[in-house]
Formats: sequence, C-alpha cells, structure tokens
Amino acid sequence: MKHPSTHRPDLLLEASWEVCNKQGGIYTVLTSRAREMMKRHNGQIIFIGPLLVQNADLPADFDENIPPILEDWQRDVAPTLPFACCCGNWRVPGSPPVVLVDFAPLYDEKGALYYEMWEYFGIQSDKGYGDYDEASLFGIAAAQMMQSLYEYLCPEGQSAIGIFNEWMLGMGLLYAKRHCPHLKTLFLTHATTVGRSIASNNKALYAYMTGYNGDQMAAELGVEAKHGIEKAAAWQADCFATVSELTARECRQLIERDPVVLPNGFEPDFVPQGDTYTAQRTAARNRIFSVVEGLTGSPLPPDTLLIATSGRYEYRNKGIDLFIDAMQQAGESEELKGRTVVCLLLVPAWVAEPRADLRYLLLHPEGTEYHDKPLSYPYLTHWLHNMEEDTIVQRLKTIGTSEGLRFVFVPCYLDREDGLFDRSYYDLLIGMDLTVFPSYYEPWGYTPLESIAFGVPTVTTNLSGFGIWAMQERGSGDNLDTGIAVIERTDFNYPEAVSAIARLVGTLATTSDKQASRSAAAMHAASYAEWRLFYDKYEEAYARLLESGGQER
Repeated sequence: MKHPSTHRPDLLLEASWEVCNKQGGIYTVLTSRAREMMKRHNGQIIFIGPLLVQNADLPADFDENIPPILEDWQRDVAPTLPFACCCGNWRVPGSPPVVLVDFAPLYDEKGALYYEMWEYFGIQSDKGYGDYDEASLFGIAAAQMMQSLYEYLCPEGQSAIGIFNEWMLGMGLLYAKRHCPHLKTLFLTHATTVGRSIASNNKALYAYMTGYNGDQMAAELGVEAKHGIEKAAAWQADCFATVSELTARECRQLIERDPVVLPNGFEPDFVPQGDTYTAQRTAARNRIFSVVEGLTGSPLPPDTLLIATSGRYEYRNKGIDLFIDAMQQAGESEELKGRTVVCLLLVPAWVAEPRADLRYLLLHPEGTEYHDKPLSYPYLTHWLHNMEEDTIVQRLKTIGTSEGLRFVFVPCYLDREDGLFDRSYYDLLIGMDLTVFPSYYEPWGYTPLESIAFGVPTVTTNLSGFGIWAMQERGSGDNLDTGIAVIERTDFNYPEAVSAIARLVGTLATTSDKQASRSAAAMHAASYAEWRLFYDKYEEAYARLLESGGQER
C-alpha cells in the first residue's frame, strides 16, 4: 500500500556505527538505500555516524562540502555542542547529508549516563565489555545530535523520525525517549544478540527455538548488557523492525516483541552496464589471475572457474567451514576433472600487511626467482598478526595445493588500498563465475543479493532471509536456473549441505554454455529486490508511526 506524502516525516534522521565507517552489512544497507531515501524525502534526511579520526584523516567516503540543510545549523548550533562534529555529504549514490560525531568527551560523563540508563530502563552496564562503551556512548552522542537537529530544523508542528540501527544505537534510542520525547523512533535490529550468540556457540538455534528464553540465554552466554539494551530499545521504540521473517521469529521468541519486517534492497547504480560491464569483468579476472599465479607459481588456464565466498569472519555462522569442505568435495568429483577452480575467501581478518614477495611479483611479473614456484603459504595474500591462531589459515594449511583446486584467502577489506588487488569488493565480485554463501546464521544476506545484482549466480541457504525471499518470491530451488540456488540447511544436516554445494559446482563446470543465461537470470532476479520496491515498506512503517500519535510540543 502507498501512503500520501502527508504521512512522510518532515525530517528523517538515521544513526549507525557504520555511517562512513565500513564494518559489515549495515554499511551496504545504508549506502545502497540512501539514493532512494533522498528522492522520496526531497533531501530532508541526515545520517549520523562516529567521528573516529582527526579532520586531516577524515574517511575517504566523506565529502566536507556542507550541504544546504546543515549550513545554518552548523553556523548557529554546532559551536555550542559539548563535542566536536563534522558536517558534509556521504560519497555514495544520492550524496546524503551526514554529520560525524566525536563522542569521546562523553567518557567523562559515563558514570552519570549509565546510572540514568539503569534508573529508568534497568540497563546493567556493569556487565558490558568489549565494544560496549564506545557503542553506547556514541549512541548517546548520536541521540543528542538528533535532538539538536530536530529542535533547530523542525518548526512547531513538523514531524521527525529517528532511526537507530542495531543494539549499538539502542542506548541512543533510550536517551532520546528521555530527552526528546516528541522525536518518533524506529529501532531496526539486523540480528539479535542472543540469536547470534547461540549460533556462534555451536548450539542448535532453530530446532529448539521455542524453548529458548532470551534473558536466560543472555546470562548463560555472557551478553546480558547488549541484550538488555536491545530488548529495552525494542520495547521503548515507537516502531520496532527487523530485516526478515527469519529474524522476526527470533525477535518474537528472544526479545518478546513482534517486529515490522523491512527487507533489505539494493541500488542498481552500483552495477556497470554494457561495454563497461564487460571491461570491468575482464579487468577483475586478469587481476585475480595475476595474484593467484604469483602465489602458486603456475599459470591459470583461461577457462578457470572463479568461485568466492565473503562476509564477516564468523567461521560457522557464515558457513566458511561448509564452503571449504564443499569445494574440497567438488574438487574430487568427476565433473571437475581437467578443470581448474580457484576458491576465494574474501573475509577480513586481523591483517598485518600485504605480502612483500607477492607484491614484488605483481610489479615484476617476468624474470623473477619466484615466477615458477609457489610462495610459502601459497593460499594467503596478506600476512596476519595471528598466523598460528587464525582458523582459516590453519584449515587451508591441512589441505595443501593441487593443480585443479586452489584456495586463496584474502583477509583484508577490499577498499582499493590493500596493496595487492587495489580494487573494491565490487570491482572483484564482477569477475566471479559463482559465489557461495552457505550461512547457518544470516538474518538477511547482502552478499548473495550483491552477487546477483552483478550478474554472478549465487548459492545461499534457507537459513538466510534473502534465501527465503528467493524461494518465496522468485521460485528459486536447489539449482541455478533463476541465478539463485537455495540449499537446505538445518541444525543437523551439515554433510548433506556439503554434498548439495559440491553438486552445484559440478553442474556449473559441466554446463558452461548456460553461464550467460544464468547471469541474465541473476540480474533479472535482482531487479525485484531493488530499493525502489522495498523502500515502500519503510514508508508504510513511517505512516503508521506518525499516525499513531501527534507531534505537538
């Protein structure tokens, strides 16, 4: 259902730890929907993110040119704030206005702020650890920024909505409820703290879902503080939302509130077209071939299959273990005899530096002492700080190398400055023949959606929000005909899932004549998951939220 513009907010404010700070999938959520938001809301949106560096080193995707919506506020109000901030635009499609906030001064007020959160919402910050403090204090600073912007930019009678992403902004939402009660709030969780923790601790999340108590499991798994913020924010928010029906089930069980489902879309402007697409695909393959040949000391045939997985370094949750085992099984099959397959693991880890020996080879491809023999660790592009403890390195060490099947672990963010590829993730993704994301825990699943948007067929599972969408909306099954293969994963069918992926890889290798049609099918499926369609769900949520109460002050 469509809502008239009168039910849209006059100002939309959105805060996340990943604004101008790429850490994971939320960055893709925000950057890919920014253009649609700017169009639907006539530019009346402002993103708020953390200021983590000094002005001389502002993020590469931050443009210091001050947008008109922030000019007067920066002149009149910004100098009076108790913390520094930077105003500009985000260098993504739509160029939305953005404010980066230095939350460090709030450490001096931490005791008083945490006491307020305990007094009014029962938040047990004494049980927080790791990134708890910086996330919580940034959340409060973001809420203070929202209050300032709302009070300055919204005259009497105008409405504003504040969107708070993930538990990391939960304390900000709670602060806003206390200090800026007329700001309507939407809390968007992209996963549940307890659900992710259950899965990460090798417990059966799905088979026993109805038996789990969120508070009890949070205490057992040591995530009480984060869960407490998440649950309080979910209950205090004017609108509570998540990204898929899969995660909505978790929310109902573990947080005990039924959320609105706002699925994640994609922005097609990220994808090159026509001759540019062909040229970029060729360039990606050439660069990957050069790196792999340098590592292994032997050339790759032109028909080499490039198969990749990527995402957050969660060995079980993201199915990294399953990917490696499935590729090993595929490599031993009859279908792959005589074919060369490169399996790329594009998974950021505790990277130290690019390999100097590999970099030298890339700069001097002919006539070097390394050119005809493999390097040490011929499956690793960058050195790690924790070589002996890294799970993927230790797993690949046991596999060894073979002519037919080569694993390559790329443990860095692909930001065009990694020292070897010097290309973005999308710049390399376009060169793949297949991607595989066999996740066990995946609330939505941006990586397979990005893949099909770039015309690369993908494999996902029925334990991802995107996989469920593909089955329900595109009729995808356990084959690549729609550009999306969805395999069954349960708590207990690991061997069957391995075999299912190995079979799909074998089919890919023996039906190369169908690659073009599968690529076209993938792109066609992606067109049904664009933000121009999915953002309607957000507008419906905004309308219900604004209709639920007045904006008088």
